[in-house]
Amino acid sequence: MKKRLLSFLSALTLTAQSNPTQILQTSGIKNSYDSTVPSRLERLLRERELRKSSKSQNANEGIRDGNKDSNVFGNGNELCLSDGDRRAREGELIEGLAVSSLTNGFERQDGRLQRQRLLVVANRLPVSAVRKGEDSWNLEVSVGGLVSALLGVNEFEANWIGWAGVNVTDEIGQRSLTEALAEKRCIPVFLDQELVHQYYNGYCNNILWPLFHYLPLPQEDRLATTRSFQSQFAAYKEANQMFADVVNEHYQEGDVVWCHDYHLMFLPKCLKEYNSEMKVGWFLHTPFPSSEIHRTLPSRSELLRAVLAADLVGFHTYDYARHFVSACTRILGLEGTPEGVEDQGQLTRVAAFPIGIDSDRFIRALELPAVKYHIKELQERFAGRKVMLGVDRLDMIKGIPQKILAFEKFLEENPDWRDKVVLLQIAVPTRTDVPEYQKLTCQVHEIVGRINGRFGTLTAVPIHHLDRSLDFPALCALYAVTDVALVTSLRDGMNLVSYEFVACQASKKGVLILSEFAGAAQSLGAGAILVNPWNITELASSIGYALTMSANEREKRHQHNFLHVTTHTSQEWAETFVSELNDTVVEAQLRTRHIPPQLPSEVAIERYLQSNNRLLILGFNATLTEPVDAQGRRIDQLKEMELKLHPDLKEPLRTLCNDPKTTIVVLSGSDRNVLDENFGEYRMWLAAEHGMFLRQTGGNWMTTMPENLSMDWVDSVKHVFEYFTERTPRSHFELRETSLVWNYKYTDIEFGKLQSKDLLQHLWTGPISNASVEVVQGSRSVEVRAVGVTKGAAIDRILGEIVHNNDVKTPIDYVLCIGHFLAKDEDIYSFFDPDLSQVQAPTMRTKIASHLNRSTSNHSAGKSGHRPASCKVGQQASTIDKKAGSNENANWWSLFRDRMTVHEGSSVLDLKADNYFSCAVGRNCSLARYLLGSSADVVSLLKDMAYNSSC
Repeated sequence: MKKRLLSFLSALTLTAQSNPTQILQTSGIKNSYDSTVPSRLERLLRERELRKSSKSQNANEGIRDGNKDSNVFGNGNELCLSDGDRRAREGELIEGLAVSSLTNGFERQDGRLQRQRLLVVANRLPVSAVRKGEDSWNLEVSVGGLVSALLGVNEFEANWIGWAGVNVTDEIGQRSLTEALAEKRCIPVFLDQELVHQYYNGYCNNILWPLFHYLPLPQEDRLATTRSFQSQFAAYKEANQMFADVVNEHYQEGDVVWCHDYHLMFLPKCLKEYNSEMKVGWFLHTPFPSSEIHRTLPSRSELLRAVLAADLVGFHTYDYARHFVSACTRILGLEGTPEGVEDQGQLTRVAAFPIGIDSDRFIRALELPAVKYHIKELQERFAGRKVMLGVDRLDMIKGIPQKILAFEKFLEENPDWRDKVVLLQIAVPTRTDVPEYQKLTCQVHEIVGRINGRFGTLTAVPIHHLDRSLDFPALCALYAVTDVALVTSLRDGMNLVSYEFVACQASKKGVLILSEFAGAAQSLGAGAILVNPWNITELASSIGYALTMSANEREKRHQHNFLHVTTHTSQEWAETFVSELNDTVVEAQLRTRHIPPQLPSEVAIERYLQSNNRLLILGFNATLTEPVDAQGRRIDQLKEMELKLHPDLKEPLRTLCNDPKTTIVVLSGSDRNVLDENFGEYRMWLAAEHGMFLRQTGGNWMTTMPENLSMDWVDSVKHVFEYFTERTPRSHFELRETSLVWNYKYTDIEFGKLQSKDLLQHLWTGPISNASVEVVQGSRSVEVRAVGVTKGAAIDRILGEIVHNNDVKTPIDYVLCIGHFLAKDEDIYSFFDPDLSQVQAPTMRTKIASHLNRSTSNHSAGKSGHRPASCKVGQQASTIDKKAGSNENANWWSLFRDRMTVHEGSSVLDLKADNYFSCAVGRNCSLARYLLGSSADVVSLLKDMAYNSSC
């Protein structure tokens, strides 16, 4: 029974991975909101159980025995193996790359997961190439946490894409290197030396890396420097496109593409432009800074939008994910949600995935003879003294000076400890050719020499400082004998030294002092002593507390951390990320099932040309207006607030308005002056304030409001809006004749949301508690309007007015309705969309009989004239008279038009379903039949329509 269930779940998972849309049929799902649809959490839990079952079966069959010890040692950016150790393990590790990809094919018949192809794209390949001859190469293993994470994962067929670390310009060399790397399932990207200098050494290491670690950007006080920055950014985009070209060349349908780190922030965009159906994930291995830091980057918006093209964006901690979402909302003006970032209904999921280590490898290493030998040697060397350990790259962000100064302060305040404790500091040199790093090295050496000279003796010194890396056995032994580990990073993406130390402390139960600015503090904070490395006094005090901690407390702290390190491994991290990426695509498929398709422009224009009487209803704001990009919107608030007709629409609109078969209505929430200013020169109808005011250009404004509409609430609401406008910088409110709108689009995002909630509370408990009004919330606005004031309610009266003015000679047989309307106003789409079936909506001639005997209402075109409410759309007509039904008199339309009231505009429609095109602009969640992306698409459509109608 269990095996059959596993088989079914496995098949369901396979379907989701290969074709997410089929998951609905596989599980018998009718719609995405049906109660039978498994939730996202249920799907992820199901895959988690499948992975566990699969691992259990693999372990029993010994499939993984061959690559248990083939994981590459490393913690991302911390240490590298010595040359001798690397050569000793090279064959085994390279073999492991192939083993993890080749030896574990799962059969569908036995219920196991089928392996999915995974394209891992990183700046560097897991092997470095050294040229031996014209067509021969020596491949050396490159150590890193990412390699370690993916080597132990057997559910995927991993293929690596990246730069091999060598400049190869000749065709023979490129071909031979490609063939050599193919045996290791590695695919090279060939970057020339100048591009590497500009892209990697320049933009990545001099711009992005410092900024992401809260270091200021280099000063651009000279023109040459500015040009250098521009050329580096251009090289960065060029390099990312080259990576994308290689991915596209090797991509197969169903593959998962996993992009890594700040080197490849443009890659998701490049890949999605090539294939929008590609599954793309992006993971950052460094911190992501707060929005206030990121906004200093000149290319801030481009990078954010490029990353948002990915389906899933991952970070080590929730703080980094929160900073990324905040940057997207504050810089791009997008909507941040608990799931991620939403842009016009398109959701990019953002989540935290803390990386781990291969803890089993460190635990097993303690039983190796070489490690035991080193442990014994160290215990004898430091007998009678507590051992404190620091293992870092010699880098500005690692806080090595702060660590040593705190140790000095501890020795000053605790003279009894001076001959009882020793600090071993391993500082692996990095970027030795950079002046800033050379200066740091000198600073550290100076501090160490001063402390050793002050507190040392002829036989012992308090600090042992090594400017080199250690081989794996020596490092494990050092971890094992340590009493207190010091991780004092000033800013660190994760720092896996803390994980490695915990994994090697099964017997010692040492204490971990961990910087709160390291990503690992989010995971190991409960068992570690968290410190602020900038506070030397606090750090020195923590050293004393750790050295004197009771055995019972050390045991409890260690057990907590050890459990986390051994369960949240690097393999689990990789499997979880890819699993959630697959599920994110499934979730997107479920969401998009309710998103209307793009407008078929050619079909809409063809139907337009074939029709005899067309009605075009156009919104104004964000539909016919000139677009303002995100940066412009933020900088030039006044420009966007002043609504202007898109300049490219002036001639197409004139052509369409002059067509006798076409009637155009601009229906907007704006006031009358705005519409007069933009459309006064055209022959069309203008409907202001959601259709409550109407006029034909050249005529006078009239009102379509019901006579009993009460506006007594306006003054009290106005006072509330004035109050919040004064207290919310860059907000404003508009006072219209039928509504008031408070807009906080340009304010700080978070503050604007808080203020809008407070404003709503004041409204509901005060001025509108008993008023007959509706509160309409936009994305960043609050509107108070009288009940029944919607575009859908007004359109019936507008059509009646148009007919009464002899603007409609024959029944309307084509309707194009386009707008960026609020959800409250989308009833206009359903007004024209009764599906016109025989049962639900009578045809034009069927409705004649129901109106022949109705008297015509007195008509006034004055500005203050009021109209009674219209009848409901789709109202059932009375049975037609057979004589009337068979009458083919050519004057039937004229007779009906004269008898019809001016308020029953729905009766002028002879609209077939194929001739109705409703279209939402920039809104994926809509009642409209179709979508258009922006006002630029509206411009293109109306241009083509005008051109074809004039031919």
